[in-house]
Amino acid sequence: MQLAAVKIDKPETVNLILGQTHFIKSVEDIHEALVTAVPGIQFGLAFCEASGHCLVRCSGTDPALIELAKNTATAIAAGHAFVIFLADGFYPVNVLNAVKMVPEVCRIFCATANPTEVIVAETEQGRGILGVVDGLPPRGVEDEEGVRWRKGLLRQIGYKL
Repeated sequence: MQLAAVKIDKPETVNLILGQTHFIKSVEDIHEALVTAVPGIQFGLAFCEASGHCLVRCSGTDPALIELAKNTATAIAAGHAFVIFLADGFYPVNVLNAVKMVPEVCRIFCATANPTEVIVAETEQGRGILGVVDGLPPRGVEDEEGVRWRKGLLRQIGYKL
């Protein structure tokens, strides 16, 4: 078995959701979940088919993000993995529960705008995702000023009253 880290290259303002599903129908169902959750959402979606033709299947509403998703899924190349890229101004917090509720979705590895690496294992059969490195390591523990900043930020952007 070989281990590898696949770096996800994306624009800094683009968020991603990386997950695992189990059926070719997932591409259409995840697409429908996204456009139903946030009308007008701009995204790209790609899915690594793990049987039959074993193709990367794509969908979305933004051609550049569809291309980014296709290239990323091809680089990860792990069976039944899917990746969603959300355009600037669209966030996982608004769609994550809808994606998780798609019956074919088995798990979510991450939902982030951070620099991300996908840890994959490769065997004679194929590749699988072991986990992700999401962002950077902690530099310390927040103090009272950090708590005030965090609470202020959440209220400023409208996620808390």
